Amino acid sequence: MDRQDTLLAKYNLVRKRTVEICEPLEIEDYVVQPIEDVSPPKWHLGHTTWFFEVFILEPNLKNYRFYNEKYNYIFNSYYESLGERMVRIDRGNLTRPSVEEIIHYRNIIDENVEIFFSTKVDDHILDLIELGINHEQQHQELLITDIKYILGNNPLFPSYKLQYDKKLDELAKFTEPEFLKVNEGKFEVGYEGDDFHYDNEEKRHKIYLNGFIFSDMLVTNREYIAFIQDKGYKRFELWSSDGWEWKNKNSIKSPLYWHLIDKEFYEYSLINGLHKLNPDAPVTHVSFYEADAFARWKEMRLLTEFEWEVAVNKYALEMDYNLSNFQDNNLFHPLARKESSYQLIGDVWEWTNSAYLPYPGYKQAKGALGEYNGKFMINQMVLRGGSCATPFDHYRNTYRNFFQPDKRWQFTGIRLANDI
Repeated sequence: MDRQDTLLAKYNLVRKRTVEICEPLEIEDYVVQPIEDVSPPKWHLGHTTWFFEVFILEPNLKNYRFYNEKYNYIFNSYYESLGERMVRIDRGNLTRPSVEEIIHYRNIIDENVEIFFSTKVDDHILDLIELGINHEQQHQELLITDIKYILGNNPLFPSYKLQYDKKLDELAKFTEPEFLKVNEGKFEVGYEGDDFHYDNEEKRHKIYLNGFIFSDMLVTNREYIAFIQDKGYKRFELWSSDGWEWKNKNSIKSPLYWHLIDKEFYEYSLINGLHKLNPDAPVTHVSFYEADAFARWKEMRLLTEFEWEVAVNKYALEMDYNLSNFQDNNLFHPLARKESSYQLIGDVWEWTNSAYLPYPGYKQAKGALGEYNGKFMINQMVLRGGSCATPFDHYRNTYRNFFQPDKRWQFTGIRLANDI
């Protein structure tokens, strides 16, 4: 197949997958917005459809007219250049349009995209379509994490899928982490090639790193419980000033979704609802502040994003990528480490000790698409590695995720490092 046929096939698969993620929901689940960070599933379905309508169909398909011009107001996320938009926290007020109407909207846009693909499409527009596909895959991950927040904050702790998965309860034999070494030297980081990538992964450039060591596994729930039991949340000397203020203001005492019941920790997962914590699974749903405090407690630190990229490239040949736990597994929960796995990709996004900043030579694109990454390069920290909610074919070792340091509703975890 040529590129156009390949992209149409992927478009159809990705669009179908987004709807599949929502299928286990009850109709009432589609509209809930417990906090500003969490968007209702119905909004995700509409926004990802609006993206193709605004950026592909309306400017390029002859005689195309907007499905509903009011959708430009309710489904615009943050594109200032495209006009006024609804305040983010108000997305949960959208009882109308109905879920049925949004699904109809998706179908109409998909039909028009099929029509658009029936003629020769130039490479520039194919680039935009490929961006839209990857944009929707980002929203698939957001959908999963938002659904978890919606259901995980329901006092009944309902399961997302009415099935029991023993894989989440399998206890791997606990082993103490070992530390892998990277010697000092000059390295190159950043994306190089012609395949799809985001502009924030450019440009590839040279860096110098001092020697360092890093853990061959993610920090586990068992290790994090020890931090809690050693009064880690009460010891100001372990926390940054901002982190200590955030913790106190929000009465944070444990990771998100943890519940102390009869002196034993339980956690909520999408597949199994509320269940006993697996001590050997990676700790997840922690903020950068918590990850940083834990590292200080261990008298270690987090990797920088460049150290992480160099480390994963150095040890790639030793990793069994078949053991990586991505969205494709349909577990939506990090698993205990198996042999031959350093857990460097999949399971949880790893907080790094790097601020989200442009690479040397980065140039923000003009127009609405220039707002995609560039304007967020302030007050955020970089995460690396993908998670159990990330589609595998959406991931690259140069992928730079980013969130504010207090965010923890995503599958975020911890890896320790130190200087040598």
